[in-house]
Amino acid sequence: MEQVTLGLVGGGTVGGGVFQALERNGALLSLRTGYKFHVAKVVVRDLKKPRPVPIPSELLGTDWRAVVDDPAIKLVVELMGGTSTARHVVRRALEIGKPVVTANKALLSAYGEELFALARKHQTNLYYEASVAGGIPIIKVLREGLIGNRITHLYGILNGTCNYILTRMKLEGLEFQEVLDEAQRLGYAEADPSLDIDGHDAAQKAGILASLAHGFWIRPEQVSASGIRTITKLDIQFAGQLGYTIKLLAKVKQIDPGTGANVRSKIQVSVSPTLVPNDHVLASVNHVFNAVFVRGDVVGDTLLYGRGAGQDATASAVLSDLADAAFDLRNGVQSRIPPFVSHERNRGILPLADEVSPYYVRLTVIDKPGTLAKIATLLGRAKIGISSVIQPEGHVGESVPLIFMIHDARHASMTRAMSQIGRLSVVRAPAVMIPVEQF
Repeated sequence: MEQVTLGLVGGGTVGGGVFQALERNGALLSLRTGYKFHVAKVVVRDLKKPRPVPIPSELLGTDWRAVVDDPAIKLVVELMGGTSTARHVVRRALEIGKPVVTANKALLSAYGEELFALARKHQTNLYYEASVAGGIPIIKVLREGLIGNRITHLYGILNGTCNYILTRMKLEGLEFQEVLDEAQRLGYAEADPSLDIDGHDAAQKAGILASLAHGFWIRPEQVSASGIRTITKLDIQFAGQLGYTIKLLAKVKQIDPGTGANVRSKIQVSVSPTLVPNDHVLASVNHVFNAVFVRGDVVGDTLLYGRGAGQDATASAVLSDLADAAFDLRNGVQSRIPPFVSHERNRGILPLADEVSPYYVRLTVIDKPGTLAKIATLLGRAKIGISSVIQPEGHVGESVPLIFMIHDARHASMTRAMSQIGRLSVVRAPAVMIPVEQF
């Protein structure tokens, strides 16, 4: 049986998980692929640090060059995370013609265009199934399974931490901070949770999926992102009364450009808390699970669901890439399906200001006559239509919530109107403004 010798750069949660998965299912992988996968070296930052998975000491080292520059190692697996040293590791491996498997979404989001160009220049491959949605094989589905489709819509619940928080807020009537504290205690949220709860992690993943779905590179700064810090149990409650569930949703949409010889097609790429109708399948994706809903012009609607992070889910995706890399090495194949450069490049990104959506708006106002009229007047002047208003009973005190459901409106118009409304003397707190998705 032919052997593929590989080196792991990173021996923490993900690296240890891959090592453990190869120990557990290496024989199965060999039976299915015809290759024996041999781990020759594992690079770690600190040899004395306790590891979640035991790795034989004779395999461990601290110099990543010992993996990348070793001629006996044919495949480099980058699992260290971050964007500084990891970038040097991946660049060096690609420059000497070695294929790389990575699970590093932050690296691809920041430097993907550069790294894929480097792989193409040096006639090698970069594999990245584990970079988005963990054990959900969304990269392979978009690149291969749906290769004959134009992807008109893609929606993703891509961050398990946020989904866990929003699920518990809904099911248990808890406030955001209560659930965040518990998520940190359980290990679902980092000590500094800002990457997750402010939407940046999901935005990195959304940019990769959007680039793949539409064939041109989308830079991180082109993906508008907002998080869930401002969501309260009142918002969860009112959304439920209106027939919706709040999810942190990544949205990638092809926007109809209209007519005209010089009109360029636009893509909307954004991440934000969103009201999802309760009868849509994404509303029932709960706790730490992820899901990606894809609409193709031929296949119609498809859904992929599973664990989006964690040791085993990520290791499963890495094993898939190892199998692909082994087949490509044997056959001398460089990029069977070119990533991000294959089609329909004459497109642009729709600015956040121009995105159009219905909206849910929660205001905190003084409970006195004339308040609603003042707010409605400003919305009318901005040509923003109100579809419904909720003035809930049972809220005692001078300040009460006032809920609006808004017809389709441009984000820029909504932002200006909310700024003007916020200056009214009857308004006591900044507005909470959440888009509504009708799919």
